[in-house]
Amino acid sequence: MFYTKRLLTFKHMNPIISIKGLSKHYGEKTVLNNISIDINPGQIIGYIGPNGAGKSTTVKILTGIIQDYEGTVTVMGKNLRENIMEVKGKVGYIPELAELYDLLTPREYLSFIGKLHHLSDDVIEARASKMLDSFGLLANIDQRMDSFSKGMRQKVLITSGLLHNPTIVFMDEPLSGLDANAVILVKELLQALKQEGKTIFYCSHMMDVVEKVSDRIILINNGAIIADGTITELKEGSADTLEQIFSRLTSSGNQVQRADDLAAAMNSSDTITQN
Repeated sequence: MFYTKRLLTFKHMNPIISIKGLSKHYGEKTVLNNISIDINPGQIIGYIGPNGAGKSTTVKILTGIIQDYEGTVTVMGKNLRENIMEVKGKVGYIPELAELYDLLTPREYLSFIGKLHHLSDDVIEARASKMLDSFGLLANIDQRMDSFSKGMRQKVLITSGLLHNPTIVFMDEPLSGLDANAVILVKELLQALKQEGKTIFYCSHMMDVVEKVSDRIILINNGAIIADGTITELKEGSADTLEQIFSRLTSSGNQVQRADDLAAAMNSSDTITQN
């Protein structure tokens, strides 16, 4: 295990997100254990970890969905507990599962989301049309979403999370269900948002994407941060990929051997069935 603390490039800037001593418990189970992170404006943060490590819980706290936690969270200089509605209005959240109102069309759904953010009808229409057009969904804008594929629903979800032009964007597995071209588009979108000064908090199991797009990578395991730095700092002179670093720090055993054991178990089951 190692912990590399990244030197902040913009020391004159105040953190746009500041987390101090963040902990979360469900009964006797500790999901987050005394996490402290400062994030500067304009960074793409790759927040990674195994299933159950605490990634989604962190995001749900930072977006105000979970309000029962220990510690202090400051977003854009505002204490999250005391200014939750103000903070919610300035952040975008794109979860993994596209839980949409299936009987609505994208136009109707995005109009509803836009009005929650007090956008005018003209702004909603212009932004929704342009964004859906970029995703190749403009022709489906008036089609009920109960007939949409998972990828189409995810594109609508991404559009809804960005519609109000948020300062901070939280993405929790945003590429789920997207085809290869849409994945490339989202990767380019992340860079475009960064150029506009947006801060991106990006959770994903797709290590190759995280490695390519992130300015800083934070690795969490069992509710605690075990690595924090640029990909160069995390490699520490080695030729390892982020996937290899992730496996080395979080795996309980040799993955190649475990894969061989799984294959052997399948073959043994076949033998038993045949006998």
